[in-house]
Amino acid sequence: MSSFARYRAAWRLERYAPALLLGIALLIYIAMALGLGQTRFLTPEAAVSILNRSIALGMTAVGQTFAILVGSIDLSVAHLISASAVVSSAIMDGNPAMMLPAAFAALALGAVVGTLNGLLITKLEVNPLIATLGMSLVIQGCLASFYGSFKGSVPDEFQIFAYGNLLGLPISLLVLVMLTLLAWLVLRFTRFGSNVYSVGGNRDTARAAGIKTARIVIASHVICSLYAALAGLYLASRLKSGSPWIGAEGAYDLESIAVVVIGGTILSGGKGGIWGTVAGVIIFSLIDSIFNLAGVDAFAKQVMRGIIIVAAVAFYAVRSKRMAA
Repeated sequence: MSSFARYRAAWRLERYAPALLLGIALLIYIAMALGLGQTRFLTPEAAVSILNRSIALGMTAVGQTFAILVGSIDLSVAHLISASAVVSSAIMDGNPAMMLPAAFAALALGAVVGTLNGLLITKLEVNPLIATLGMSLVIQGCLASFYGSFKGSVPDEFQIFAYGNLLGLPISLLVLVMLTLLAWLVLRFTRFGSNVYSVGGNRDTARAAGIKTARIVIASHVICSLYAALAGLYLASRLKSGSPWIGAEGAYDLESIAVVVIGGTILSGGKGGIWGTVAGVIIFSLIDSIFNLAGVDAFAKQVMRGIIIVAAVAFYAVRSKRMAA
């Protein structure tokens, strides 16, 4: 096989690997449900329930995709989710008239955190892992100092975000779909989206081409943080109050990175996309459902999920090396 033919085969594998992994997970789920006689898990309602359990992770992962595509990463999203939930809940404090100010405050917090992360990485040239981990610790310290437990409450009207339905579908799921489509449109059809891929592919080349690389990295981190803040608003709506530990308990930082990588976006940046991330989120949700059907306990579930993540990353690493050869 010629080098060009090998490249084309590797490119096709790269493009369709997330869909292949999703198909395998879906087949395993269906086979296990049928084998155990649990056909109630194969209904449209069950499918919606599987998707609905991954709303917060989906929002966070779509934002994380922007950070990883520019060759960066964001470890501050978990505690930002907690901060967004707590701040919005404290501002609302059961008052429906404060829903919009609370939402704006949460989004403003996300924009500030994203901007600071981007500035640390681009202007002070701090490694993204260290910069965002440091920001995560700052947010965690502020939460521990000012909010030791649940804070405030959300009015019933705001809980429609988490528990409401429209046209037979959860409103939160429809919001996630719209946010995902928006992210895809930005990456696919705008100059900013093209610049994101250029900066992630080769920052020096992008800079030589006249792209303001620092602005692209900062903007990508702002988008990442805004999506995390939206996830915090959703969780506040779901929990009926803000919790300073909800983001860390959900491990949304590491899990969002994991699903983005499983979805085919490489950690070095420049390759990947939103639909692969969506596939990664659904794969994760299906894995949880498979483990629940199999009766796997929580500790074994974490071990097996870790193995799957490592195996997926190793698969993509081997694939990348073969493409480069």
